[in-house]
Amino acid sequence: MAAPGAAGEPWEGWHAAPAAAGEPAGPLRIGAVRIAGAPPVPALVPLLDHGHLALTGDHTDGIVSTVLLRALGRTRPGQVRLTGYDPERLGGGLAGFAPLAPAGLLTFVGPGGLTGLLDDLVEHIRRINENVLAGDFGSLREMAAAHPGRRPEPWRVAVLLGGDELSRHERAQLDRILRAGAACGVHLIVHGIPMPSHPSVVTVSSEGSVSGWGSLPVRFDPPPPAELVTATCRRLAERYATGPTPASFPDLLPGDIWTENSAAGLTAPVGDSPEGRPVNVTLSDYPPHALIAGPSGTGKTNLIYAWMGALAARYDPDELEFYLLDFKEGVSFARFAPGQRDPSWLPHVRLVGVNVNTDREFGLALLRFLGRELRRRADAAKRYEVTKLAELRAEDPEGRWPRVVAVIDEFQVLLAGRDALAQEAANLLEDLARRGRSQGIHLILASQDVSGIEALWGRPALVAQFTLRIALPKARRILAETNPAAENLPRHHAVVNADSGALDANQIVRIPAAGDRRVWGELQNRLWRERPVSLGPPRLFDGDAVPRLTDAPVPSDGAPVALLGEAIDVQAHAARLPLPRSPGRNLAVIGTQVDEACAVLGAAAWSLARQHAPGTARFSVACLDADAAATAQWLREVLPDDTGWYDEEDLAEALPTWQPDPALPHYVVLFAADAAATRLSAKTPGGSGHDHLRRLLNTGPERRTHVLGWWRGVARLRDTLGGPGSRTDSIGAWVALDVQGTDLTGFHPGQGGPVWYPRPWRALYFDRARHRTPEVIIPYGLS
Repeated sequence: MAAPGAAGEPWEGWHAAPAAAGEPAGPLRIGAVRIAGAPPVPALVPLLDHGHLALTGDHTDGIVSTVLLRALGRTRPGQVRLTGYDPERLGGGLAGFAPLAPAGLLTFVGPGGLTGLLDDLVEHIRRINENVLAGDFGSLREMAAAHPGRRPEPWRVAVLLGGDELSRHERAQLDRILRAGAACGVHLIVHGIPMPSHPSVVTVSSEGSVSGWGSLPVRFDPPPPAELVTATCRRLAERYATGPTPASFPDLLPGDIWTENSAAGLTAPVGDSPEGRPVNVTLSDYPPHALIAGPSGTGKTNLIYAWMGALAARYDPDELEFYLLDFKEGVSFARFAPGQRDPSWLPHVRLVGVNVNTDREFGLALLRFLGRELRRRADAAKRYEVTKLAELRAEDPEGRWPRVVAVIDEFQVLLAGRDALAQEAANLLEDLARRGRSQGIHLILASQDVSGIEALWGRPALVAQFTLRIALPKARRILAETNPAAENLPRHHAVVNADSGALDANQIVRIPAAGDRRVWGELQNRLWRERPVSLGPPRLFDGDAVPRLTDAPVPSDGAPVALLGEAIDVQAHAARLPLPRSPGRNLAVIGTQVDEACAVLGAAAWSLARQHAPGTARFSVACLDADAAATAQWLREVLPDDTGWYDEEDLAEALPTWQPDPALPHYVVLFAADAAATRLSAKTPGGSGHDHLRRLLNTGPERRTHVLGWWRGVARLRDTLGGPGSRTDSIGAWVALDVQGTDLTGFHPGQGGPVWYPRPWRALYFDRARHRTPEVIIPYGLS
């Protein structure tokens, strides 16, 4: 039980089997104690993390081979480094272990090299005490126990097989190693050199005795077969050459969750070094923000998962909040929000945006939201006369001031082009990067390749704020130009550099696999169960999803409001058109997209009907395009029973009779109003239908009659209004579908039309009374 597996199994069927992560190094079997009339008892000797072995007598080669092979087989490749000093046989005593040498796991020291070897071991012990233990731990064994599975330094075993009598200096160095070596992972196996008596030294005599065991006789096991030694060492060297197994995702997580305080910053490991030590990454006043770059398939998303998991396990939702945005076509971040298969969510996440590759407006909305939060925190800091988040939290302990981390994957999409949106996004990014550090707002921007982002690299003041750089294999231009570390980086590795990519600040880290749904799900469900009761799920914005009209909250007070679609914003809210008694309170939906036009008009009529009790409002609906019949039929089921229904002929006859009544709101819904142009243009004694419709548009809203119409082109709408030079102020609000922005000149303030490039199931909404610039909305799904 004390020496399981490779530490004690017989050589028949023996194979290397490292101890489990966190399991301490145990004793090693050298034979058995045999007493007449009693069953044999395994003879075990301590070595790793315990002390040293002194061998006496002849024929000790078998004992040396046994101890070394069992130590190698019980540890991971590379955790034990051997040094051989064999001046008489010139290394022949360790010939079977020679395959370890090419991998650097075995070093031979020639005759005359003992002084240098002992000096090197003493210097190594000094370095471990000063730089690794640093007064926090008494030994590497204690340090490894505090961080299970993460031994910070390999064991170093020096095998000294004879030589000349030691000099005074060599004797002094040997004494130092005996006193302090075991605590620092340095161990000696000595034969042919007199060893002083010391508690850390166990003496094994080839005659069958072990110091401290009295007269108990030991029968040594036969030495391991030579071919087993050679084959095992060859396999260990090959495995070590390919790199040690990286830390698993659970290795990044602390034993107890939510024990850290983020007042001074956020620190968590993202993986381990090639030597197996955890590599921590910090976001604080310095470094405040991070850039991540790597071509597709190099593990960028996996790195983000690992980093987020390590942070979320250490800091509770009052200490840390995430805002996540992915401009790729995919749902990498959707797992952090509740789904159909898994109702849990990551409690720290407040926003998840996926499939937003065509919705740069949502990225801009996130930056605007963060800008408002930055101003809120800056105002609070002024009130308390402080400058940093840590000081604000100390002055306002009852306030909620978590650190905010915004992760934007493929952020270059947001900055693409030279339009006003990219310019505003770049300005907001620069302000957040410059001032966010002191208020606990951190940005993590990730991209497959940042070399072509003109809007970013053209702003040196912005780039300078991103001092933390993480480069995945083959990443370009993210590190300093003189730093080629990412060019030959193997898979599942990254360069972490907290000094703006300077060459001497590189840290190589191996990133564990963090994307497995089962492993991640275990962590997320654990954190979800511990969430505060008052904490609701995050806002999920899916660019591919169509919002449902039935989920939209209908206004219940104030002037009637028509709901037109969902605004592209951080907080989900409806695009609203207030319809007070004011001039121009009409709506024009413009474009040829039947489904989208019907969705906008249908949502507007439905929402208005929900705000009026039966008999308190009048609805008139004209369906003038057969393709809109399905929506008209749907409206028949949801509008009041006394709704008036009209076709082309009926509409021309009804328009002259519609006299606005201030006491009774009247909503006129026209599907494809331009389809009746021929009939409405006919002259009659009282004026044409167009004359009556224009009169309704101009004077109706002041007397609570509002037209909500769909025209299948800007020119057709202008014809209804009176021609190319006609006034457009009777259309106080419009929703443009498949219409180019330049075609909307005259309906938009300023020179020319708005910047608008039509795309499926998106619309541009502008209300003269409320908007400075138009906003992009998503029409509701009516079913």
